[in-house]
Amino acid sequence: MSLLKLQNIHKSYYLGKEEFPVLNGINLSFDKGDFVSILGESGGGKSTLMNIIGGLDREYTGDVIINGERQKDKREKALDEYRRQTIGFISQSFNLINYLSVLDNVLISLKMTQLSHKEQLSHAEDLLKQVGLFEHRKKKPAQLSGGQKQRVAIARALASNPEIIIADEPTGALDSKNTREVLTILQDIAKSGKTVIVVTHSQEVAEAGTRIISLVDGQVTNDQRLREPFSSKEKETIFDSKPLTRSASWKMAWAHFRSAWKQNLIIAIGMAIGLFSVMFFLGLGNGARGYMNSFIADIANPKAFQVTLADARRLNSTGMTAKDKDRVANTKHVIKTQYGYYAPLFNVNYKGETTQSQVLQTINDTIVKKNISSKKLPKDDEIIVSKDYAKRYISKDIKKAVGQKITITLSAFDANGQPVAISKEYTIAGTVEGMNLVTYKSLQDAAAAQNAKLKPNFITASMDDLNNTKEAQNTIKAMKKDGKNLYSITGIGGMLDSIVQVTYIVSFVLAMIAGISLLVSILMIVATTYMSVTERTKEIGILRSMGARRKDIRHLFVNESLLLGISANIMAIITALLIQALVNRAVYSTIKYDIIQISLTATITTVIIGLLIALIASLAPSSKAARLNTIDALASE
Repeated sequence: MSLLKLQNIHKSYYLGKEEFPVLNGINLSFDKGDFVSILGESGGGKSTLMNIIGGLDREYTGDVIINGERQKDKREKALDEYRRQTIGFISQSFNLINYLSVLDNVLISLKMTQLSHKEQLSHAEDLLKQVGLFEHRKKKPAQLSGGQKQRVAIARALASNPEIIIADEPTGALDSKNTREVLTILQDIAKSGKTVIVVTHSQEVAEAGTRIISLVDGQVTNDQRLREPFSSKEKETIFDSKPLTRSASWKMAWAHFRSAWKQNLIIAIGMAIGLFSVMFFLGLGNGARGYMNSFIADIANPKAFQVTLADARRLNSTGMTAKDKDRVANTKHVIKTQYGYYAPLFNVNYKGETTQSQVLQTINDTIVKKNISSKKLPKDDEIIVSKDYAKRYISKDIKKAVGQKITITLSAFDANGQPVAISKEYTIAGTVEGMNLVTYKSLQDAAAAQNAKLKPNFITASMDDLNNTKEAQNTIKAMKKDGKNLYSITGIGGMLDSIVQVTYIVSFVLAMIAGISLLVSILMIVATTYMSVTERTKEIGILRSMGARRKDIRHLFVNESLLLGISANIMAIITALLIQALVNRAVYSTIKYDIIQISLTATITTVIIGLLIALIASLAPSSKAARLNTIDALASE
């Protein structure tokens, strides 16, 4: 039984509605060991017939039968396997992949077999020895002569041990010496039991085979048997095929990535700038918020905040009432409340000299003891004065202010609503930055001695947990009466919380700006991958003709884009960590804090963003590559 049968093959091309017949009822059969030359002039249908036999063209009528199986009944997946296992192609233009070595070009076909890597390597080296190119195995195709390139193409066609070798004008680009060498190799292939089908317009080449078929205008005009098919007593070894593995796809992507390193480096740098910017600004946001939180903790207890009336007139007339205190106390997460009094200005008398000072505040849970020089809160007859006052009016050595006595005077109202001055002598117990501190009870006692009452003008709310502070603040600020807000948050805690929010917003905006460069990176990768598809169209055709699936082609280009993303991520991370170290070292002596804090979460997020950008940018170009027509791709230059 014949290995290959062609039954009534017809093929036409169409230009609009006009039909151009190419093959007109081809009926042929081919045996094992046959070296068949299909002779004819250009345009006679030879290459078209070979594309049909090779499983590259399914748009025909009639039957191609291999070992009793109709090829037209097969789906694309089965035809891919057919090309991997049954067909080996040799072309006039060699169709080698330029960025791969001679050995790797041969190994491509073997990567689509079940052989182990060691077996693949051994077989590829044996084939190169057979064609006399073992010593050139590490060279690139550009370093070889035309004859050497053709021998590499032959070795690659033989690699998967196919039953049929299709050679399309295999000597067309060779001189007479190399032509004879290639014909000898093809004869040896036929003698090994394979079927060799050579397309040629050379009578000399045709006569080297066992049979000559003349094809004119799509019809067989002559079928001449020169000699009987070669027979082989060797037992044929069949290599089970498999799709191109992911690892092989990654290796090919890496090989091309390295070959085009200059172009890829520029794109990776552009992408790395965007990724670095995102990472850096996220780190800056983390550092700024951390610094502000540290600053708050140094100045005021972040688990406490001050509440005052939003209505200034009511504050002046009634102050904070028991009802206000109850509202604050009943707020979720508030575990303690305190009345307090705050005076922006007051008079201080020291040794008969009266001066005006700023910010008198009663002690409360927002005060941090470590900021007080004595590390202690004042008692009822003690005061903590500001460092500025102590240095200006008592002694340049502020430590000498401790133990001195001063009298403070405030304005208040008596029971009849008449203004009255209340005074009290205090002993200085320590100093603090930016304020003066006394107990609330001491002020109330001083007011009572003048038959006056000092109305509290703020309430301090203490929290059960730091993380609940913001929630409680928002709840209190949302309290309304007659459509108007009742309370506002005052003091350093409320102010710094706003600063932290502004810092967060600014860092977020900066990160969004950095995102623009990432968008540009996406467009760069898309454009580059489309260019790569165009430049590598022939390579796509070569891989498809060897049995690579559409998804293998897609993986190849996606992997290369991911390599861009990985490279950009590496550059971005190294740059960000280096800049972080330099900036933190430069500013630490000033603020005593690492202002850039790139977290592991930010780093992982940036890596994910980089890979997603590379993946998304590759989808459309890689899909286009996978959809290319194999015959058209092989014909491209």
